[in-house]
Amino acid sequence: MNRNDWIADAARLQAEDRAFALVTVLRAQAPTSAKAGDKALVTADGQIHGWIGGGCAQPAVVKTVRQALASGQPQHIRIAPTDETAERTLGDVLEFGMACHSGGTLELFIDPVLPAPQLTVFGDSPVARALTGLAPRVGLRVVLVAEGAQASDFPDAAIVLGSDAADPVAQQVATGGLAVVATQGRRDLQALKAALALRPQTLWFVASERKAGVLRQSLVESGEDAAAVAAIVAPAGEPIGAQTPEEIALSVLAAVVAARRGRVAPAVAVPAATATRPAPKHKLDLPPMEMGSCCGGGAKEAAAPEAVIEPVVAAPAPKSCCGGS
Repeated sequence: MNRNDWIADAARLQAEDRAFALVTVLRAQAPTSAKAGDKALVTADGQIHGWIGGGCAQPAVVKTVRQALASGQPQHIRIAPTDETAERTLGDVLEFGMACHSGGTLELFIDPVLPAPQLTVFGDSPVARALTGLAPRVGLRVVLVAEGAQASDFPDAAIVLGSDAADPVAQQVATGGLAVVATQGRRDLQALKAALALRPQTLWFVASERKAGVLRQSLVESGEDAAAVAAIVAPAGEPIGAQTPEEIALSVLAAVVAARRGRVAPAVAVPAATATRPAPKHKLDLPPMEMGSCCGGGAKEAAAPEAVIEPVVAAPAPKSCCGGS
């Protein structure tokens, strides 16, 4: 057996979009058949490609590989001879007892290798095109769905589907994952229905809050699950002051990365416009805090005037910079 065969096996498993762990022998204390530096690829179903020792060590390795693939975190384990097969944690090392009579001690490092997370982008708008180009740069596998789309127009997408009908999309695209609807006025409702059919973990809609509200109502009236519709995130994107399609795509991608890493950004409350307020007689009337738009800028406080001469009129609520009217 060539000790570097695992390289070809890793390429094959990645091409098949299968998760696996690279298991490396860090230290081997005789008598063991494995040596420091030996490697193997281990899948969740227990397949072992390579060599990391005999059958006594394999049950502990497979068990830990499954845990590492579920959590996405690497593991350092030690397998030592003992009369008990219990496991215990010693610092950052998980130790397994090995009841086999062969003896010897193995220390192994288990590094999970997971398929790229899937991001399904709906639409052929400038924002959709920019997002499709940016997302693979942060390790996302992009599926682009748009009516009439051509693969040649989206070279960075792993898959391009030219129909946004819900049933064909659900048959060709894996469920779950993350989804962004960036249709921006062209087939919004059809794309939202197709996106909901995938049951994504999170679904963003690049549109204003007002427009999203109208379409949410239409979706529910057409029979879509009310809870899934209510979970649609709109406006989409982190508050970075985005204006151009590329900047809006970047703000949406930031929100996608935050969701992927388990980070939830706090909502920014923007006060609605109020009627003209007369100046109070006995104290200064401070103007309302000036807020940034949904895609950018933190709030900044206006300086207090020395005296109030005329009533202060609140500024109208800012329009969403993250898409749509």
